[in-house]
Amino acid sequence: MHHPLRQHIERITPLSDEEFDYVLAHFTRKKVRKHQFLIEEGEPVPYEFFVVAGCLKAFNIDREGKEHIIQFALEDWWISDYQAFFNKVPATMLLSSLEEGEVLTISLADRNKLCAEMHKIEHFFRLKITAGFIAMQQRILASMNLSVQERYEKLLALYPNLSQRVPKQAIAAYLGVTRETLSRLRRS
Repeated sequence: MHHPLRQHIERITPLSDEEFDYVLAHFTRKKVRKHQFLIEEGEPVPYEFFVVAGCLKAFNIDREGKEHIIQFALEDWWISDYQAFFNKVPATMLLSSLEEGEVLTISLADRNKLCAEMHKIEHFFRLKITAGFIAMQQRILASMNLSVQERYEKLLALYPNLSQRVPKQAIAAYLGVTRETLSRLRRS
């Protein structure tokens, strides 16, 4: 059976066994506990995370103490505070685990090294960043143009298992509504 990271990369570009072993050597495997913080606001962000198992959330807490979820990351997804990771500035978001799981971490130096040495990996990361940018743009447009009901239905259509894995409060924080509003949406 192929390694999950290899399967993920090979959806874009094939790798020989030697190439994959070299790529994997630049990652560190990390088990995560439920509710464990991987990034804390104001701290450096040394890693990007590939989710092997579990579910993570990237979020911000506003001045009133309200949580705003920027992204969920399930198996086969990448997540980090990208502004902090790429610009080497303190984190403006938090990243925590909603489930027990496992991630692979890669540092910016190792990511850049792999991209400089292997065109296939540079191509892979370029396509992943492009897809992430498009997804974020679509989410912003949806928040500006769709009703809460439409955004909720779109979320469930895109990620049908998310509601079984993520607390209702987290889905509400992702949609930017209260838990009560979410309950009304779910009944309609």
